[in-house]
Amino acid sequence: MTTSTLDMFMGLKSINPNFVDAWGNPAQVTEENIRSIIDKMGFDSSDDAQLMSHYNEHEKRHWLSPLSPVIVCQKNSEYVIEVRLPIDLAAQEITCKFILEDKSESVHQICATNFPLVATKIISDIEYQCYSVTLAVDLPFGYHSLSLFEANIDEAMATMSFIVTPKSCYTPKAIEQGEKLWGTSVQLYCLKSEANWGIGDFSDLKLLLAKTKENGGEFIGLNPIHALSPSQPSNVSPYSPSSRKWLNILYTDITAVDEFTRNSALKTKVSSDDFKQKLTALRNTDWVNYEEVTALKLSALRDLFATLNDQSAESAVRLNAFTQYVDEKGESLIQQASYDALQFYFLEKDANSWGWPVWPEAFQAFQNEAAQTWIKENEAEVLFWCYTQWVAELQLEEADKVAKSLGMTLGIYRDLAVGVGVSSSEIWANHSLYCEHISVGAPPDILGPLGQSWGLPPIAPDQLQETAYQPFIDLLKSNMSHCGALRIDHVMALLRLWWVPEGASADKGAYIYYQVEDMLNLLALESVRNECLVIGEDLGTVPDGIDVLLKEAGVYSYKVFFFEQAEDGGYISPEHYAGQAMATLSTHDMPTIKGFWHCEDLHLGRQLGLYPDQAIYETLLNDRLICKQKILDSLHGHGSLPADYPRDALYVGMDQTLNFALQTHLATGSSALLSLQLEDFLQMDQPVNVPGTSDEYRNWQRKLSQTLEQLFNNDGIKVLCENLTNARHR
Repeated sequence: MTTSTLDMFMGLKSINPNFVDAWGNPAQVTEENIRSIIDKMGFDSSDDAQLMSHYNEHEKRHWLSPLSPVIVCQKNSEYVIEVRLPIDLAAQEITCKFILEDKSESVHQICATNFPLVATKIISDIEYQCYSVTLAVDLPFGYHSLSLFEANIDEAMATMSFIVTPKSCYTPKAIEQGEKLWGTSVQLYCLKSEANWGIGDFSDLKLLLAKTKENGGEFIGLNPIHALSPSQPSNVSPYSPSSRKWLNILYTDITAVDEFTRNSALKTKVSSDDFKQKLTALRNTDWVNYEEVTALKLSALRDLFATLNDQSAESAVRLNAFTQYVDEKGESLIQQASYDALQFYFLEKDANSWGWPVWPEAFQAFQNEAAQTWIKENEAEVLFWCYTQWVAELQLEEADKVAKSLGMTLGIYRDLAVGVGVSSSEIWANHSLYCEHISVGAPPDILGPLGQSWGLPPIAPDQLQETAYQPFIDLLKSNMSHCGALRIDHVMALLRLWWVPEGASADKGAYIYYQVEDMLNLLALESVRNECLVIGEDLGTVPDGIDVLLKEAGVYSYKVFFFEQAEDGGYISPEHYAGQAMATLSTHDMPTIKGFWHCEDLHLGRQLGLYPDQAIYETLLNDRLICKQKILDSLHGHGSLPADYPRDALYVGMDQTLNFALQTHLATGSSALLSLQLEDFLQMDQPVNVPGTSDEYRNWQRKLSQTLEQLFNNDGIKVLCENLTNARHR
């Protein structure tokens, strides 16, 4: 039986029509859906000749390249590589030159025919042979290169990126020795304080770190702090950023920037009664007022940038440091800064110019001549946006130093979103990487019966390999800086992503697979180099075997209490959770503990029209009551509640005793890490995000109900922290 053109093309593009759904049943994507995805990838799926031509061209390039673009392998005493050569070169001596990351060299002579022949191919009447070549060489961890040279010819016939990695990710010694840690998680913008400008900032983070350590905690988990779009402050989702490599500049504490102390006019303005009243109003709201906060901070940042460039002796040292920063960060920073600058430029001309997809075509890519000309002619404006990133990163770095000075085992743990938005700076600067007419998401599952499409265009697997994984490496480097741990949202993306064609419903997608071993090895390398523990959010449809791969790679699992149920519906004892895991009660996509118990998420879902009829709503209410009863039974069974505490969930409301008992119950478990939400410390009931909504609910805006100062002066919370610490030590 011959393989069809469609099957061959699917294999080339790593499209797999078969998977096991969330209910454990075999599932298959229809050919119609597969063809729809191929169309959105830029090919005509109805034209077999075009598909075969692309396949053949790819195969030809493969055979004409003596080496692949990249190899990623764990450190060993010898390495096996494929070498493809025309038959007349196969028997000749060839020089293999390794250039190590430190610029040292290791040179070896080989003859390909001394190694196993694994394949052949005729191209233009010439036979090409592929040999499996083994090279014994001592290579350190790092990013090296391997080049092949013919005898007496100085120019390399081929060069590949040769990346050597550890076997697993980094784990701090304290955790290796059995210590069990707890910390809190928070959406940074949610923080209230007596000093911020209506949105949580990096100075608040410093205070939160200090207070958490003082009360026994060892880390603070942050929402993604990726760059959003300052020109459009209403686009606030941290999981749909403009760039995952750069920061949300609104987290900068203006008064903590060095230039603030030297700008008398700005200091006078900020200390005026009128400005103080504005700040008081912004601080006292229950929801972040992104428009006003953005306007105030951008105005102040422009004043600070002017101070940096005032040519005074005091500014000279800082200006030199800033110039070095711009040079070190290179083109990636210029891309981000240029995009922010251009967004404001075009919005001033047309209020509907929300992003590059609606700009004049000449400006729709960073590399375009018109864009490059504008960037050169507006250097000062671009440098201003570079400055906003610089001062933000300096403050994040300072917060990390505070955590380390306090002796916190992890300190800050950051969160890496699964992708970027359609109108992002990342896509504007790297069009060739992305499949722009496709969105990643999830197939139908228990939590999302219709599936999910997140509006985030994916990077194609073959493009990642062609670039020697550099975009992924850069992403890890930037997100593992200034922290002790990194949580990877939807860690299944290292193995596969559910691609949904533009304009189609989420159930019309298919899984596209990535080189998971390479991705995990790269993750391990950057984790060890940055001494950064890795947590993988492994919820949803999880294929068999990936849990083993992740565990062997040293990635910590993510255990959500409400999902850890046995076959009979009861809740698994936290003592039986995996040790290599982070346990948590809830997440940013779920209701708070109080909201869950009082079914506030279900009431809100009905109010927002998320359920097709009353019957489904009532079924969900009944299911929730059963869950609550199982939780009560479990807590009483473990002695986690007072013996005289009520046992019938129908009549038990969420109070402080039950709330804190749940958190302490989870703290007694075997998972190395425990993360609890500050909103649950405060017994809040409103969620920060309602999945499946956009304008229906004010997602990503809800603040905490108390300031940081009030929170840590709360006697009940102090006792909770003490109980958590004792439970973890036991």
